[in-house]
Amino acid sequence: MFGHLPIRKFFYAASILSVLGIEGLGYFYPLARLAYVATLPVIALGIRDVLQTRHAIQRNFPVIGHLRFLMESIRPEINQYFVESDMDGTPFNRVKRSNIYQRAKKELNTTPFGTKKNVYETGYEWINHSLSPQTPSAEVTRIQVGGPDCKQPYWASLFNISAMSYGSLSRSAILALNKGAKAGGFAHNTGEGGLSPYHLEGGGDVIWQIGTGYFCCRNIDGTFSEELFAQKSNIETVKMIEIKLSQGAKPGHGGILPKEKITPEIAEIRLVSMDEDVVSPPSHSAFSTPRGLVEFIARLRELSNGKPIGIKLCLGETYEFLAICKAMVESKTYPDFITIDGGEGGTGAAPLEFSDSVGTPLNDALVFIHNALTGFAIRDKIRIIVSGKITTGFDMISKIAMGADMCNSARGMMFALGCIQALQCHANTCPTGIATQDPELIKGLDVEHKWKRVQNFHAATLHSFLELLGAAGFTNPGELKPHHIQRRISSSEVRNLAQLYPSLEWGALLQNQIPAAFSEPMNRACPSSFSSITETKKTFILNTNLKLIPDTH
Repeated sequence: MFGHLPIRKFFYAASILSVLGIEGLGYFYPLARLAYVATLPVIALGIRDVLQTRHAIQRNFPVIGHLRFLMESIRPEINQYFVESDMDGTPFNRVKRSNIYQRAKKELNTTPFGTKKNVYETGYEWINHSLSPQTPSAEVTRIQVGGPDCKQPYWASLFNISAMSYGSLSRSAILALNKGAKAGGFAHNTGEGGLSPYHLEGGGDVIWQIGTGYFCCRNIDGTFSEELFAQKSNIETVKMIEIKLSQGAKPGHGGILPKEKITPEIAEIRLVSMDEDVVSPPSHSAFSTPRGLVEFIARLRELSNGKPIGIKLCLGETYEFLAICKAMVESKTYPDFITIDGGEGGTGAAPLEFSDSVGTPLNDALVFIHNALTGFAIRDKIRIIVSGKITTGFDMISKIAMGADMCNSARGMMFALGCIQALQCHANTCPTGIATQDPELIKGLDVEHKWKRVQNFHAATLHSFLELLGAAGFTNPGELKPHHIQRRISSSEVRNLAQLYPSLEWGALLQNQIPAAFSEPMNRACPSSFSSITETKKTFILNTNLKLIPDTH
């Protein structure tokens, strides 16, 4: 910072000279000793810096070394507001955020002077328009969720609020989201933190997520409580139940709620202690095999009197998902929906390595799971919901074309509430009062104002989706197919998604001749275990009659 200047010695000399100078002046002008009010704290800080051993910078550069930490603390704000271009910010750039803000506030939402994207950059995607554009009805933005075993199917919006827990988010944020869902007629996922009073107070439709911690439906020892689940799942506004197996931002890790964010109320709702971080187990205790999961799905459907039951996962080992599919076909029991969380998904707190390097990205996971369900001839029984950086009408168009039925958004809804991407979700210091439990910060979030912004954002995004759908010449989302989405794979080459992601034929995985891409994971998949089948174990495959037979090769 200052080369080889003897800053510590300079501090000693400056301190001594300051004291001598003040005393000298004080001899003639006693009021001059008031200067100690400013100088003594600085000298004390410098002495403290020299004596401490934790920070070498401060020890070598007393007082002025604090400038380094000051500049570092405001670096994100300086970077976001003065350095980044409109297209550079992460995880969401300024263009994306501004689009959400404008739609949430019902401000002018058009772009002047053309796109800011480099349309010749690898990865750029678009949909081709039609010379015969259509005008789709708003009715096509709703879809029924509920398979053959569901007694209370739910007509859901194609765009809903993704899982965010009370505890990770403040009570005001949760209440504003739920009121927005009520006004806009869409669903609000509770996140694994469970069903809080704020998920119910607004009267919006709720998707109750059951994680590995079984919050709100757990026994004292942390195991699943059928009695509590039955009681709460039959609340009228609880429309669907989602079993969380993993999430994109930290798959295989389990949820984390820092103890700094745990209030007595949160502890009471979740049935946990306030004295330590709440870390959900990485796996469920209610089941341990694919067959066990399918049986758990059936049991929850029974306890909830036939409400839609689904699973949420970030795709990991492909043979494990195929093992679940085998268990479904074997028992003829299916979830009503599967929520796919991409590895790019967000969270309030996760280890860096898990966010950056674990879990399958959304597009790849969506294609695989859609193909797997198609290959087992059960895709018509199960809805697919996707989440992971979905904030625009085109995001929805792209994912539905690739095989999704519905889309969820978490961070998009947070931006609608007023999130500024301060990246302080884990520290309980969110300046907008959204991702914090600090009462003083929460006061800044006005529920009655913010729920309208959530409703506006949802409505504008669906409107954009319908406009794009019509511009492409379609009247129903079901007409969208992978070949309708174009992707640039180099500056001079374009392919559609059907070419990049080949699809399986209906029932292809029920044949004796398994497609090459699925052969190895199919042979490893066993419905009685999430572990891979080894060569020393007897393996099984499915024949065309859906019976399990020994694999003879």
